[in-house]
Amino acid sequence: MKNGLVYSILFSGLFLLVGCLRQDSDLATAEKPNIVFLFADDLTYSAIHALGNSEIETPHLDRFVHNGVSFSHAYNMGAWGGAVCAASRAMIISGRYVWRANEFRKNWGKGDTTHYNQSWGKLMEGAGYDTYMTGKWHVDAQPEQVFQTVKHIRPGMPKDSWNHHEMVRQFKEVVNKQLIDGRRVTAGDVMPIGYNRPQGKDDDSWSPSDPKFGGFWEGGKHWSEVLRDDALEFIDQAKAKDDPFFMYLAFNAPHDPRQAPQEFIDKYPLENISLPKSWMPEYPWKDSIGNGPGLRDEALAPFPRTEYATKVNIQEYYAIITHLDDQIGKILDALEASGKMDNTYIFFTADHGLAVGKHGLFGKQNMFDHSIRPPLMVMGPDIPKGKIVNTDVYLQDIMATSLELAGVEKPSYVEFNSFLDQARGQKTASHYNAIYGAYIDNQRMIRKDGYKLIVYPKINKTLLFDLEKDPEEIQNLAENADQKDKVKSLFADLIVLQRDMDDDLDLQHMYAAL
Repeated sequence: MKNGLVYSILFSGLFLLVGCLRQDSDLATAEKPNIVFLFADDLTYSAIHALGNSEIETPHLDRFVHNGVSFSHAYNMGAWGGAVCAASRAMIISGRYVWRANEFRKNWGKGDTTHYNQSWGKLMEGAGYDTYMTGKWHVDAQPEQVFQTVKHIRPGMPKDSWNHHEMVRQFKEVVNKQLIDGRRVTAGDVMPIGYNRPQGKDDDSWSPSDPKFGGFWEGGKHWSEVLRDDALEFIDQAKAKDDPFFMYLAFNAPHDPRQAPQEFIDKYPLENISLPKSWMPEYPWKDSIGNGPGLRDEALAPFPRTEYATKVNIQEYYAIITHLDDQIGKILDALEASGKMDNTYIFFTADHGLAVGKHGLFGKQNMFDHSIRPPLMVMGPDIPKGKIVNTDVYLQDIMATSLELAGVEKPSYVEFNSFLDQARGQKTASHYNAIYGAYIDNQRMIRKDGYKLIVYPKINKTLLFDLEKDPEEIQNLAENADQKDKVKSLFADLIVLQRDMDDDLDLQHMYAAL
């Protein structure tokens, strides 16, 4: 009897202890903040009204600017191929720098769960989060192996008739070799509908608002609206649950084909659109850096660029951004109505920027700020309102920041850094000595101390820009005698960065010739 009483007391105490531990665990989970990640595609930093673009309407992205912190200098590190978005997304899912992310992603397809367990989604799941993903994926991993709930998975871009290798083959075969009706064949003769346009004011071969062209309209509803509905459905379910959630919403917009309802096109008459300050008919080194007519993004508009074609592309770019903004507004409204906003952090960025006519370029496969620098904003309970942080960050720092918010100790393999201290005003200096950029073996870049050095190895060309005096990167200072030391210093720093990044492109011969 005495022993039975002792055992009874012990079991009772153990039951209470387990119950207390479970309650503590549940409480810790309940106190974790919700994380919402809104991801755009091809959105440059200069396409937000509240950040200085008076020509575009973005009232809901402006809400981020007014109610949170905006990082004015966020960068994508680069890419190992023309699909820059794939590299950007692999980095943010894996937490690794560009070249190591490239190696890491190859293991995702081999069935090794270790690599999946090191992904962003799995790290959040391990911290007690309900994880959800919908929209553009474009990562070699299986999304169902990264997120618990997956909805509409979209490809790298809405379907079109572009076949890169076939287009290049046809282009090389006919250009400068054959005549059609007495005239020389041009790129336009082998390009599918939607490319190499508009040829002029009478060119009505394609319409951004006509569903017959498919693309974003495939399936009957614009893809941005489908993703909005997915988000609203998830928020409606999440508001009744106590578990914290991590929601990854990846829009395809404003990637081409840049399609939007006509009412959004009508917001942007061509006479109200100005040409970029760096506009030019043709970038002189486009072919040597991999940005010639054979690159799909660059084939969207005619060569040489015309003012009219550039303005039409900007018009369609602005329209799809404003349409995207409209969907984001509905998502923000739903989050506010859910009662969860007091414990929710919302991040917004894009996988990279886009040129859309700047420097005579139209894609993102270059090292100019318009193409490597997206907007990055964050709102949350203890995030200052209306604050702009000029510190250099990488957009992939969002992953590490979310881990800190979730109370997850950053694993050693996550190389990017949390910017939570900078957002809260606790630190002003960058976590990086310099910003590194790369595009396959055609381009390298370093940004440091207000200067940017761009290197084109295939033609031994070096560019230098004073970003404070020349933010549009128009005046190349590399040939100036008084900038020789600056060029050499930055080049040396770039070579050091290459070693840190496992970048094996040999630039020593260029450095030695300085």
